[in-house]
Amino acid sequence: MDKIQQQIKRFETGFPWLEIVAPATPGHGIEVLSEEGIAKAEAYADSAGVKGRCKFVPASGAASRMFKDIFAGMKEPNDAVRKLAENIRKFAFWDPAVFKEGGNVAEELLLDSGLGYGSKPKGVLKFHRYPQEARTAFAEHLVEGQAYMRDPDGGVNLVFTISPEHRPLFEAALSEVKDEYEKRYGVHYNIRFTYQDKSTDTVAVDKDNKPFLTDEGQMLFRPAGHGALIHNLNALDAELVSIKNIDNVCVERMQPVTYRWKKVLMGRALELRDRIHGYIFALDQLTQVRKEMANLSYVPVYNQVQDDPFATPECQELCNEIEAFLRDELCIEMPPAKDSRDRAEALRAKLDRPIRVCGMVKNEGEPGGGPFIIRDKDGATSLQILEGAQINPGDPGAVAALKAATHFNPVDLVCCLRRHDGSKFDLLDYVDEETGLISSKSFQGRELKALELPGLWNGSMSDWNTLFVEVPVETFNPVKVVLDLLRPAHQA
Repeated sequence: MDKIQQQIKRFETGFPWLEIVAPATPGHGIEVLSEEGIAKAEAYADSAGVKGRCKFVPASGAASRMFKDIFAGMKEPNDAVRKLAENIRKFAFWDPAVFKEGGNVAEELLLDSGLGYGSKPKGVLKFHRYPQEARTAFAEHLVEGQAYMRDPDGGVNLVFTISPEHRPLFEAALSEVKDEYEKRYGVHYNIRFTYQDKSTDTVAVDKDNKPFLTDEGQMLFRPAGHGALIHNLNALDAELVSIKNIDNVCVERMQPVTYRWKKVLMGRALELRDRIHGYIFALDQLTQVRKEMANLSYVPVYNQVQDDPFATPECQELCNEIEAFLRDELCIEMPPAKDSRDRAEALRAKLDRPIRVCGMVKNEGEPGGGPFIIRDKDGATSLQILEGAQINPGDPGAVAALKAATHFNPVDLVCCLRRHDGSKFDLLDYVDEETGLISSKSFQGRELKALELPGLWNGSMSDWNTLFVEVPVETFNPVKVVLDLLRPAHQA
C-alpha cells in the first residue's frame, strides 16, 4: 500500500521540470564523424574485446495504434481505408484468400474472421514481401542481428521483450524462419523472450487523483511504459548491448547502411569504454594506497614526502585531462570542487557509470524525443534525451531550446554495461526517479491519468555517460501506421 500511496502522491505533485541548458547540436553535443572517423569506429568494433554481446528489442506493444485510422474507417470508409484498399496488393500481408474482391478490407485485415491484425503484436505482422518469403518485423531483426551482432563462434544473441499472452505468436514466428536463416547466414540464433515485470505496473487515478475503479469495482493498474524495461536490461549478462525498437526495420536491400552505422555506434561505445576505464585505472594508481606484497606493509604509490596524493602534480594533471575529456566528448561541465580530493573523487564517480552511445537523426518532421544538454541536480551538465512532455511550455528558455533543436531520437542505442574490473553495473542505481511522466488515457470509456516510469532511454539512463552521434536518416524506418509500409524502405 505504501507504493500505491507514493504513486498517488506523485499524481498530486507531478514531476519537476528539467533545467535545459541548450539543445544538443552538431559540434555542441552531437558528434558528426568524418569518413576517417567512421572507418576508425568500424575497425574498433571489430577489434576490441567484448564480454558478450546482445541485441535488445522492445516488442511488447500491440499493433492497435498502428491501425487506429483503419479501425475508425471500418464501417464508414475514410481516406486511410481507401488508400489501404487501393494499394492492398503492395502489402506483404496481402492474401487473395483473405482479401476478397469488393470485401471490407478493414474488417478482413483487423478482425479475427480475417487476419486478426488488430489484436496481434506489431512484431509478428508481415512487413516485407520478397520473392521467396514474406517477413515479419521480428524476422527482419534476426536478419539484422546476424550482420552486426555475431559472436566469433557464429552465435547471435537476441532478447525480445514481449507480453506473456503473445509468446505463442512469437514462438511460431521464430520456428518459421530459424532453421532457414541459420543455414542461409551461417549462424546459430540464441533467442530469449522476456516479460515486463508486473510489479512495475502503476496505479491509475481519476481526474481528482483518486484510484480509478473499473466497472467491476477493482483498482486499475497499468504497465508503466518502456521505462519498466530497465529491469529486463539489467538482467542481461552481455557487456555490449544494442537497442532498437521492433518496428524500426527496412527491407534487406537497404539494410547495409544500418549495419554500417550500428558498427560505428558500437565502435564509438567501445572506444569510450576503453578510454574511461584507462582513466579510472590511472586515477586509482595515483591516489590509492597499494599493498606491497614483499613486506606485507602498506605504502603509498605516490611520493612519500607528499602528504596528499590528490594534490600531487601528476594527479592534478590527470584530473585536468579527465575534465577536458568529459567537457569536450560528453558535454559534462563539472561544478567547482571543495579541494583536490573532492575533485578527483567527483571525476572518478562521473567516469564509473554505464555508457550509452545514441544515434541521432536530423529532424525532418518525424515524431520522437530530442537530444539536449541539461543541468543535473549535482550542478554538472549532461546529455539527455527528452520527450516533449518533459519540456516546460511556460519556460521561454526551454521553449527556445526546443525550437532550436536540430535532431531527434530514433531509439538507436549501443550500451556498455560492465565496470573497468569486469563486474556488472546495477542499472537501477542510475535511474532518475524524478523524470517520469503523467499521461492521459481512457479505460471502459472513461478518462484516467496514468503514471509512466522514467523512460528506458530517458530517465532510466539519466545517470549514464552519454555520447550522441549523428546517423543517416536512412537508418530510421519506423512503421507507426500501416500506410508507412508503402514507403520505399518497406517495399522490396
